[in-house]
Amino acid sequence: MPVQSPRSLKYEYELYVEREIEDYKDSVSRGALLKIGDEAVLALRKEAQITLTEIVVWQEVDRLIAMRLRLPTYATWKRRRIKMLEQYSKPEHWGIDPDAALVRALKDSSDHNVLIAGALAEGPALFLAARGCAVTAVEPEADAVERVVRGAEAAGLGQRVRSYCADLGAWAPDVQLHAVVCSPAALSALSPVERARVIAALQSATVDGGVHLMETIAAGTDAQVLEELTSRYRGWAISIERGVGRPETFMARKQIAVA
Repeated sequence: MPVQSPRSLKYEYELYVEREIEDYKDSVSRGALLKIGDEAVLALRKEAQITLTEIVVWQEVDRLIAMRLRLPTYATWKRRRIKMLEQYSKPEHWGIDPDAALVRALKDSSDHNVLIAGALAEGPALFLAARGCAVTAVEPEADAVERVVRGAEAAGLGQRVRSYCADLGAWAPDVQLHAVVCSPAALSALSPVERARVIAALQSATVDGGVHLMETIAAGTDAQVLEELTSRYRGWAISIERGVGRPETFMARKQIAVA
């Protein structure tokens, strides 16, 4: 199933209202809900030329519940949501260095499909989702998947993030990718043959101009890892991004085909 495109704020608001109303219905007794239904029928009967159908009654029930919950108007919710997204879109909010390769390489990534594989924390996935990306997180550990899911839901970014409990050897892209972010563990867990196949599949699924970011592993083995990656990404624009206190990051950008 393809990653869902980022939703409009209006659609997100409608989902928010629907979720709040349904949660309220689940929290009250059947008798209390029927009482609200009676109030809805009474209110509708006062309206001229209204045909009482089940759909109309339940729409009125939802309206009455929204009033009881004092749900904010779209304008108020939108103002709060934009302020919240501005905070979420800052890398510091997720414990990410503002000068990290991830931030610099994907600063203009709105509406992009991004794969994050083997991340130790949910921060990168939620940071990119807040920036407007449709994020697929592939994690071999169930706990890591659960952290991403819970974090996305808590931040109201659930529509922009999907997670799979799998390693890259058992997963294949089903959308065109604009970026791939891989931790050392995501690749080191694979055999050389599997690694070659996975990288080739990710390269094929990546659009022209797309970028792959691979954090290299511990000092002493970097040369071997970089040699393999350089070989696999022949024909791509390659650079090694270094930062104080951070692992080196291998960055490769797919060349734009010349017509």
